Parts: sequence; C-alpha cells; structure tokens
Amino acid sequence: MNIKRPNYNPLYFLAALGAGGLSVSFFVYINFMVPHKGVPMATFEFIYQAVKQGDWLSFFTLFSLLLVLFFAFFHIKLLIWNIKEFSKFKKTDAYQTLKNSNAEVTLMTIPLTLAMSVNVAFVIFAVFVPGLWNIVEYLFPGALLAFAVAGYYALKIFVHFFTRLLITGEFDCDANNSLAQMISIFAFAMVAVGFAAPAAMSHTIAVNAIGTVGAIFFSSIAIVLIVIKIVLGFKNMFEHGISVEASPTLWIMIPILTLLGITMIRVNFGFDHHFDAAVPKTYFFLLTSIVISLQVLFGALGYSVMKKMRYFEDYIDGEKQSVPSFALICPGVAFTVFWIFFVHLGLVYNGVVDKFSLWYFVVLTPILFIHLRTVQYFFKLKKHFAL
Repeated sequence: MNIKRPNYNPLYFLAALGAGGLSVSFFVYINFMVPHKGVPMATFEFIYQAVKQGDWLSFFTLFSLLLVLFFAFFHIKLLIWNIKEFSKFKKTDAYQTLKNSNAEVTLMTIPLTLAMSVNVAFVIFAVFVPGLWNIVEYLFPGALLAFAVAGYYALKIFVHFFTRLLITGEFDCDANNSLAQMISIFAFAMVAVGFAAPAAMSHTIAVNAIGTVGAIFFSSIAIVLIVIKIVLGFKNMFEHGISVEASPTLWIMIPILTLLGITMIRVNFGFDHHFDAAVPKTYFFLLTSIVISLQVLFGALGYSVMKKMRYFEDYIDGEKQSVPSFALICPGVAFTVFWIFFVHLGLVYNGVVDKFSLWYFVVLTPILFIHLRTVQYFFKLKKHFAL
C-alpha cells in the first residue's frame, strides 16, 4: 500500500539529525575501544593500526567505520532535502501560520541539525584524513565559529518566539500537553556540547577559554529552560493528558541529558588540562550514574505511556504517520552514547570493571540491543515517509 507523505514540517529535520547521531554513535565505540595514547580522540593513524591487527577489534572497528560513513551519507542526503523543502515551505501560508503558533518552536530543529552536521564533519575528517591531528589547532577556531553561527541562529529563533509570546500572551497552554517545547533546549544543549569539544581537546588556552565560555553560556540557557518548560509541560499533561502523536516527546530529556552530561565531562577535562583543576575519578562515576539514572526514569515513563497508547503498533509498525515519530531516533542514540561513557568513564576508569573483560561485555550488551532497535526504527520511519 502506498502511503502519501504529509505536507512539509520543520520536524523533518529530525530525520537528518537522527542519521547524524547514528553516524557519531558508531564512532563513540571506536573512540573508547581503540587505544590513542597522547591524543584525546581516535584518529586515522590509531584506527589504521587497530584495523591492521587482524583481531576481533579490527573487524569491529572496520564494521563501525562503515556504519559511520553509511549514516553520514544519509545525514547529508536528508539535510540537503530538508533545506530545499524548507526553502519552499517558507513561501507558503502554512509557514506564516506556524510562525504565529506554539509550533514556531519547531524551527529550532534547524540549528539543532546544523550543529550536529558540524559534529559529523569533525568525526569524518578526524577518522578518514591522515595527519589531520597535526593541524587540528588551526581547525578548532573554525569549529568554534561554526557552533557560534548555529548558536546565534538558535538564539535568534528562540528570542523571536519568546518575545512574541511575552508581548501577546498567545501561548496556547491547552495545546502544550507534551514536552515538544523542549526542542529549543535540545538545540541549545547541542551547541553547548559542540563548544565543549575544543575546550577539552585544544592545547591553546584561548581556544579552551572561548569553548568553555560558549559551553557554559548555552548550557546555562538550557538548564534554566528545562526548569520552566518541564514544569509547564507536565502541568498541562496532568490536566489534559498527552496526545498519542506527542507521546515520543516524553523521551526528549534523554538526548538533552546526554548532551549536558558530555558537556560537563569535556569542560572538566579542559579545566584539568589548562587550569590545573584536577577532577577526581569518582566525579565521573557520580556524574555518569546520575545522568543514566534520570535517562532510565524518562525512558521507562515514555515507553510505558507509548506502549499503553499503542504508539509503536500504530505509528512505527502500522500505517499511521506522524512526523514527530522521528523524535524516537535521538533518545536511542543518546542513551547508547552516554551508556558507553558510563561504562568507560564511570566503571573502567574507576577500576570497577576491566576493559575487554567478561563483565565489560556484559554491561555493554544491553545497549547494543537498544542501538540495534534504534537503527531498525530509523529505516522503518525513512521507508514509511518515503524519504
């Protein structure tokens, strides 16, 4: 049966975002498993040596590299498609209607996805370009500029949205019975984690300082908005219930927590490197455990609601369509990524489990299942919407 794609919606950018997240997620395995002594991330030289070994890690690394490229291709393809479709959409009356409703916040998916594009590009160049790390200090200012542009774009959209609401009082609280408004927080957190990367990895204190300030600035905005929007969202859900199509938004806190958690980790690494502010190992155990605990809470709550409302049966496996379904990809990616951080910085770094021991693979096994299901959902949705 042929299914007609709905009219364009900025939430389609979430498809490109999900593909980009999947690309980066497979690199995270490589980054923690492949030794890269003296360099903060696994680059071409270290990966090439690992692949040459001919052991299980070589095959796993090669397989992960192929998936990094595979999903990066889909990210670029879907990003270009979205930019073209959005350009057409801006000329329609539907765009003006969106700009004067609660749904204006969905425009935040654009800077959110563009910030992800910078992350994908950085991973691709670091992994596949020989000798890139020798000139990386010249690239960090460009990365900071790219994230500054994405951050400015996000602030411009959000300030216009909030200003309109504060002046007119037109926010429809009855239609806010979900956590959809938190897409703006997602965008700011993505920009923050982007700024935090040069802050953690650069040997230049000026780059470190600029990256740290940018990470703290956008993280602070995200944290303040979490307090406001999560209270309003749950208040309206308790009063009116949540709609079936909006139920995936209950999982939006999972990627937000991952981004803010990684931002804090990176900023602390930068402090240790440049400001002699050594962080005890137990800090990473505590931080990663807290983030994982909150993610499990929101994950269980969202799954319970969606299961009871038959969301998966109707909108993933069935014939019903809802563009917000693409919001299911990011939580799966985010939980996978932060679980890997938890295993390596929380457990291995603190000596709780030994790397590549039996227990190491035992604690990684559950996340492999979630990662696989996320990939499966991505292709189901992509095919479902004929993208």
